[in-house]
Amino acid sequence: MNDLEKLKQELKRWEQEVVAPAINKIPERSKDFKTVSGIPVQRVYTPLDREKENYHEGQGLPGCYPFTRGVQPTMYRSRFWTMRQYAGFGSAQETNARYHYLLKQGQTGLSVAFDLPTQMGYDSDSPWARGEVGKVGVAISTLEDMEVLFRGIPLDQVSTSMTINATAAILLAMYCVVAERQGVDWSKLQGTIQNDILKEYVARGTYIFPPRESLRLVTDIIAWCAEAVPRWNTMSISGYHIREAGATAVEEVAFTLANGLEYIKSAQERGLAVDKFAPRLSFFFAAHSNIFEEVAKFRAARRLWARLLRSRFNAGDEACKLRFHTQTGGVTLTAQQPENNIIRVAYQALAAVLGGTQSLHTNSRDEALSLPTEESVTIALRTQQILAYETGVADTVDPLAGSYFIESLTDEIERRAQELIDEIERRGGAVRAIEQGFIQERIAESAYRYQQEVERGERIVVGVNRFQDGVEPHLKLLRVDERLAEERRQLLTAYRQRRNNRLVEERLIQVKETAQSDSNLMPAIIDAVRAGGTLGEISDALRTVFGEYDRNR
Repeated sequence: MNDLEKLKQELKRWEQEVVAPAINKIPERSKDFKTVSGIPVQRVYTPLDREKENYHEGQGLPGCYPFTRGVQPTMYRSRFWTMRQYAGFGSAQETNARYHYLLKQGQTGLSVAFDLPTQMGYDSDSPWARGEVGKVGVAISTLEDMEVLFRGIPLDQVSTSMTINATAAILLAMYCVVAERQGVDWSKLQGTIQNDILKEYVARGTYIFPPRESLRLVTDIIAWCAEAVPRWNTMSISGYHIREAGATAVEEVAFTLANGLEYIKSAQERGLAVDKFAPRLSFFFAAHSNIFEEVAKFRAARRLWARLLRSRFNAGDEACKLRFHTQTGGVTLTAQQPENNIIRVAYQALAAVLGGTQSLHTNSRDEALSLPTEESVTIALRTQQILAYETGVADTVDPLAGSYFIESLTDEIERRAQELIDEIERRGGAVRAIEQGFIQERIAESAYRYQQEVERGERIVVGVNRFQDGVEPHLKLLRVDERLAEERRQLLTAYRQRRNNRLVEERLIQVKETAQSDSNLMPAIIDAVRAGGTLGEISDALRTVFGEYDRNR
């Protein structure tokens, strides 16, 4: 009798002689334990759950294909993940002050949140911007705004991430011209622009142009950066917003990687070699509170992406590495008992680090109520620093590897995600699946199912449907000054009066003509920014050629 047969007999005896009497005395909390994604969780895991394990192909060593255990051989023993707190509110001056504060507190990278008008291609004085200026991020309309945003911050010494999609080309152009004015060569710029427009159509909604025209802009950025800004990550393919919209962990992996495959195919159609641009594609995932599912999700995503790139595009190792930023789950934060959010964020950050993230944002306790205060964002940053310096979780690579549960869960998430990706491919790829509404429907179904579980009390949310105290929160909340919109209108009026408006008009015509051709749009957008064109004006020039996307048509 071999060892596995002996283990099967031992498990059968254990169930009959040990487990059954215990359950008779104290019933199990539930007979139907599942992860948030609905994956059944067994009472115990053993080597029987990993019978088919091939260590070298399925798991391997850190820094080696298929990168299940991490994309770097030494991971955090060489250096910690980048502590990149997402920040932006009100004016460029206010946000610049917050950046300097965070850098003094030990933050190691910048992450820019833009307000809704900036994300949608409207200047602060546009009628469409009314009531939204500076509310959920910083208002940026001009090159001067961008200069103020990074005043006193040498762009060759920081890594900057910008969460921007529909207007990504314009904001990246502004950033590059600011660097130029600082005397910084573009080859020294490091950072990431989100530039993931496909997930906007299914999860977030800050799109402007139709999907195929938007995909053209995305590909223009990838091609231009490969030559002009070679150290810049041209995309942050975002599962985070898909998860925030209600997707499960499995769907987060599947839909994110499916979008990634679409971007690669689009770039290849433009004649770009996968090994040249794919190493500069990064990813962005959420970290929720089910620690083991989240750790397995990150490991499965790395392995699945590597296998997809190798099998479909014959990509080399560097292109196969899935590098990712993580943000703790904004949708998990509660307005009730907001101090509990500190605990949630700590556990979620732990999951991200155990899963091998390259950078991390930890949410603040008050974000379900308002923009975070300095006190709250300091606690969030200290959460990362305690995790790095005090807990020991960064001392060895992939510390949960070999756990029967983690390995089994990693396999199952990969299998289920692969099935979803195959279904999307059968439908013609991510763009076709979005146009058919397939991805949107799956996310909506998962969001509804989760909410029903909470409302029925089947899924406990502390302070919301269990352990309520009825006490109103007494946190000091940060509010954007309502006078900001008028101040911004005055600034923009003065800005337009002192620039060379004839030159601006010439550059905007150049943008339109380039949009009508097959030429890369980035040089024309750069020229328009240098001349003083605003974000709204450049966006309008593109609107006249591309049109606007109406999902209801």
